[in-house]
Amino acid sequence: MRTTTLGIHGPRVGVIGLGAMGMSFAYDMATPRDEATSVSVIHQALDLGVTLIDTADVYGPYTNEELLGRAVAGHRDRAVLATKAGMECVDPTGGPGGSPLVRPNGRPEHIRAAIDASLRRLGTDHVELYQLHRVDPEVPLEETWGAMAEAVAAGKALHLGLSEVGVEQIRRAQAIHPVTTVQSEFSLWTRDVQAEVLPYCARHGIGLLPYSPLGRGFLAGRFAAFDELPLNDQRRRLPRFQDDNLRANLDIAVRVREVADRVGATPAQVALAWLLAQGGHVVPIPGTKTPKYLGDNAAAADVRLSPADLADLDAIRPPVGARY
Repeated sequence: MRTTTLGIHGPRVGVIGLGAMGMSFAYDMATPRDEATSVSVIHQALDLGVTLIDTADVYGPYTNEELLGRAVAGHRDRAVLATKAGMECVDPTGGPGGSPLVRPNGRPEHIRAAIDASLRRLGTDHVELYQLHRVDPEVPLEETWGAMAEAVAAGKALHLGLSEVGVEQIRRAQAIHPVTTVQSEFSLWTRDVQAEVLPYCARHGIGLLPYSPLGRGFLAGRFAAFDELPLNDQRRRLPRFQDDNLRANLDIAVRVREVADRVGATPAQVALAWLLAQGGHVVPIPGTKTPKYLGDNAAAADVRLSPADLADLDAIRPPVGARY
């Protein structure tokens, strides 16, 4: 797979990464997780050159890092590990639909304890990328970011990243310690970052990591009706997947498929290729726990979209319904 550098001085990674969250929770909660398959997917990802693997301490909660740690044992030199802190689980089943209930916690003492706990679960002495999951509105960003910078000074993290932030927050963090990456939801149906964050990152040598780059599976054409979503699936609570909204949004998936048919690719590959075309600093991190989808996603690195293809995709209208 082609590679790129995260930020100006970050690690080299494959241009497609892997989000590990779904291997532990969030989607299709009624189906038991198969750890052996998940471990196999992670090994296959490394073999394909999908080296950036993204997790967070609260995924699971607190079990996704353990899974990833077991998977990369013996393969650590090939993996670029990215985890996140700054959230805490206050009730493992107290959220909507029995999901974990989490809240921001950017207190420096929490950040200092979180990196040590993450390293224990991951079975490593450092992570390549340590990210602030969400900015805590109750704690000055400078205090949180300063504690994260301590992890770099101690050799526990090599680089720092932010998640779901605006340009002003990036500037405030940069004044204290370099920002290597920004992680945001970004896809053909979530383009908020195109206005300011995407160009700012390009100008300042910051990598952009789009999560949910396939619109939580919608852009891949996997769901045409609300009832097709698995029970206890997080998407059942999202506005864009409600009956009327989902029906109104189906033409978006149709437009993606039309381009896919034209270029001889899958809709998922076209959605990822469109993101790669937004700049060399963009590294999508689609999540999957299925070997087939992993291979399809990785192959998106070789899909070339013409100016006409990109124009057709750019012209897709915004979706009906808010993100959350």
